[in-house]
Amino acid sequence: MRRFIFEERPVRGHWLHLTDAWRELRAHTDYPPQVRELLGQAVAAAVLLAATLKFRGTLTFQLQGNGAVNLLVAQCTHDFRLRAVARCDAALLPAPADGAADFRSLVGSDGRVTVTVEAEERSLRYQGVVPLAGRSLAESLETYFASSEQLPTRVRLAADDRQVAGLLVQKLPEAAADEATHSAWQAAQHGIELLDGERLLNEPPERLLAGTFSGHDLRLFRGGAVQFECRCSVDRVTGLLRALGADEVRDVLKEQGSVTVTCEFCQRPYRFDAIDVEGLFKDGPPSSGSVTLH
Repeated sequence: MRRFIFEERPVRGHWLHLTDAWRELRAHTDYPPQVRELLGQAVAAAVLLAATLKFRGTLTFQLQGNGAVNLLVAQCTHDFRLRAVARCDAALLPAPADGAADFRSLVGSDGRVTVTVEAEERSLRYQGVVPLAGRSLAESLETYFASSEQLPTRVRLAADDRQVAGLLVQKLPEAAADEATHSAWQAAQHGIELLDGERLLNEPPERLLAGTFSGHDLRLFRGGAVQFECRCSVDRVTGLLRALGADEVRDVLKEQGSVTVTCEFCQRPYRFDAIDVEGLFKDGPPSSGSVTLH
């Protein structure tokens, strides 16, 4: 993630490019190509949103629709640790075709985008909800900024099997209404409108920004690493099984030959055989606690 500004102009932006984090996020899943692309765009949207805010905590970007892809959830922390998941009905997916799948054919005609910020400071929680808009996830994100943040914003998102990329430019709220400001913002919008996904995915930031916003003096800041990190762990799964109780876990073991718990987000399976299960309860059941199993 790298931030940039238009020198002496009230326009700022963020550039994003993911490779390793994107592959790690999907290590235990096999999404259809159309779903994978849309999930990658949602990941880029969540990271770009987090980059525009000053907070400590977690931002959740969620899309709900009435189409084949009925749910996309991407979470990003203030220090760019992310995870994401998609839910879809494979039977309703449109047939694969050359080029990008149509946004509306995937998410349907009705739905909403919800952005939730859970900040550590004083347990603050903010949520903004806007209807799905336009013919792309990027246009829905622009609608969110216009409605919830009141910031003129333009966005481009792209994803394929190897990488995810995104570009966001904003006109700052304190911008003066003069000709120079108007010209800079018009140039920023024009440049991003002409930007295609191929360039966004494959050009380095210096060349991409120089070509997209030619004729303007930009300052590109040093980048921040983005990492995949799911909250699941062996310790958390072990605690979950102990809370369920020895009798219930042993019943599953007897029926299936092993006990497997799969993370709802990253789909990583945690498998426990008979020896593992006995080890869980060798000290007796936990003294107290409750659990919800998804």
